[in-house]
Amino acid sequence: MQPYPHTYVVVASGGPEGFLDLRGEGLEPIVTAPPAEFGGPGDRWSPETLFVGAIADCFILTFRAIARASRFEWRTLRCRAEGVLDRVDGVTRFVTVRIHVELEPAEAGREDQARRLLEKAEKGCLITNSLVAEVALETTVRPPG
Repeated sequence: MQPYPHTYVVVASGGPEGFLDLRGEGLEPIVTAPPAEFGGPGDRWSPETLFVGAIADCFILTFRAIARASRFEWRTLRCRAEGVLDRVDGVTRFVTVRIHVELEPAEAGREDQARRLLEKAEKGCLITNSLVAEVALETTVRPPG
């Protein structure tokens, strides 16, 4: 890992109508549009879906690092993030984020450790740590097999 601070740059471009193009150095472009809730087509990534997607992505990557450091072996982790957008005091913002995770450990008998590591991942996720919204974690640890 490189020393802090880290800087991330994304360039968005577009016209008065239609899709936007997001680009980051060395990355494939992403085509975005407003979500259907804001009059968009609903068939492209939007700022809202990218935001919630970043939470799910960060959760799994954080768990992966914590599990590796803890020598915890696992098979799959599914993370479903749900962001609730609302208007509060005249400002539209995400007010709640629910993170539903389902983990399959590599071996039986490690369920308590799995839950502790999942909670640690939620606390360590840099995206959720950057939010004003309330974050709620729900975990399911499936038996291996």
